[in-house]
Amino acid sequence: MEASGAGTVPASAGQTGFRRRGIPYGVVLVVLGFLVIAAATAGVAVGSITVPADQVWSILLHRLHPGLAEQTWTPVRETIVVDVRLPRVLLAGVVGAGLSVSGMALQALVRNPLADPMLLGVSSGASVGAVVVLVFNVTLFGMFSVPVAAFGGALAALVAVYFLARSGGRMTTVRLVLAGVAMAEVLSAVASFLVVTSSEPQKTQSALRWMLGGLAGTTWSTVWIPVGAVLLGTAVLLGVCRPLNLLLAGEEAAASLGLDVHRFRGTLFVLVALMIGTIVAVSGQIGFVGLILPHVVRLLVGADHRRALPAAALLGAAFLMAADLAARTFMSPEEIPVGILTALVGGPFFLWLMRRRAQ
Repeated sequence: MEASGAGTVPASAGQTGFRRRGIPYGVVLVVLGFLVIAAATAGVAVGSITVPADQVWSILLHRLHPGLAEQTWTPVRETIVVDVRLPRVLLAGVVGAGLSVSGMALQALVRNPLADPMLLGVSSGASVGAVVVLVFNVTLFGMFSVPVAAFGGALAALVAVYFLARSGGRMTTVRLVLAGVAMAEVLSAVASFLVVTSSEPQKTQSALRWMLGGLAGTTWSTVWIPVGAVLLGTAVLLGVCRPLNLLLAGEEAAASLGLDVHRFRGTLFVLVALMIGTIVAVSGQIGFVGLILPHVVRLLVGADHRRALPAAALLGAAFLMAADLAARTFMSPEEIPVGILTALVGGPFFLWLMRRRAQ
C-alpha cells in the first residue's frame, strides 16, 4: 500500500486513462439518471401494498401542486407513498451516492484501488456509539440519540486515527491505513463485546441489525442532515478535482506542480470521514458500496474526477435504492439488512479485484 508505488494506481487511472473512448459522457449520465428514477419509482411503488407507478407520480405531482394531477387514490396510499416509502428511498439514494463518492475520493487519496470508506475506522467508531445507546437505552437526545451517538463515535475514531497516523508532523498513507485498520478492529471488538454481554435480547437484536446496516424506520426528520452532508461534501470534492487528478500521477509529480500533498490529504480525509460518519449514523454499516462502484464508474467514463464523481453519485444512488428494495421484498414480510446484500455483491468483486491486481 505504499503511496509512492506505481502499482497502486487504479488500472484505469493512469495518466492516459483520464478519458475513455466509447460511450459519450452525456449518454452515460442520462442512462444513470434514468436508472436512479427507475429505481426510486420501483422503491416507492413496490411493497406489501403495491402502488402503480403512474399513481406514485400522480401523488407526488399532486403534493407539489394540487392542479398537476387529479386525486383518484385513497389517503392511505398517499400516506404510504409520501410518509413511509419516499423518505426511505431518498435516504437510500443519498447514502449510496455518499459512499460511492467517498470511496472514489479515498482511492485517489491513498492511491490504492482497494481503499474503502470504511478504511479509516470511522464506521466502527459509529457502531460503538450506536451500540452504547441501544444496549444501555440512552435517550438523552430522544429519537436522535442513535444518530448523535453514532456521529460522535465516528468523529472520535477519526481524531484518534488522525493523531496515530501523524509522525514528525507528517501523515503517510501507510501509517494512516494501518492506524485505521487497527482502530477498526479494536472498536469492532468493543461493539461486539457490548452486544454479547447485554442481558436484554431485544436490545441486542436492535444493535445487531444496526451493525449489519439498514434503512428501516426512516422518517423525514432523519433524512435532511445526511442530504446536506452529502451534497456539501460532493460539491467540495468537485471543486478539488484537479488536485485529486494530480495525486493519481504520484506524490512527487503532484508536489512539483505546486500541490501541498500532506495538507491536502489531511483536509480531504477529514471531509470524507465526516461524510461517512454522517451516513453511518443514520444507516448503520453498509460495506463495499464505496469499493466496487468507483471501479465500475472508471470503466465507463475514465478516471478524471470531474467526470467520474457525478457518475459515481448517480450509480451509487441507483445501486443502493435497488439493493434496499431487494432487501425488503426478497423474503417479505421479513427484511434482510441491506448491508448483507451489498456484502454478498461486493465480496466476490473484492476477491476478483485482488486476483486481477496480482496478475
